[in-house]
Amino acid sequence: MSRRRFLLLAATLVALNTFFWLAQGGLALPGALIDRFCGPRMIRAEVIVGGPLQGNDFRLDRGVITATAPGSITIRERDGTVVTISLSPETKVIAGPRVRDVSQLRPPMRVLVVRKANAPAAQIQVEGRLAG
Repeated sequence: MSRRRFLLLAATLVALNTFFWLAQGGLALPGALIDRFCGPRMIRAEVIVGGPLQGNDFRLDRGVITATAPGSITIRERDGTVVTISLSPETKVIAGPRVRDVSQLRPPMRVLVVRKANAPAAQIQVEGRLAG
């Protein structure tokens, strides 16, 4: 390889590397767009995450607990939709020091529930002042 070709190749690689280094933030989704879809104004979402062998379908529901029963909670979402979500012994509760277990969930706590498709809730995050 001639010296001139080597210098041209090196300059091209440096320019390409510099472009991607400077443009990495600009090519991502804007923070305002992410906050709009997943921030505190979100009511519910269905997220499908692709993997090498299969996709995973997740449901996110945010609302106020209106009723509790053994093995389920009922929440009212901001748009008035009422959803009953089943719970399992493996459901993880994320909250302050006063709420550590599914049995401690009560109306009118505000919650964000994460579950896989129609499976029982995997995680419940208590939001707002009642969290702790």
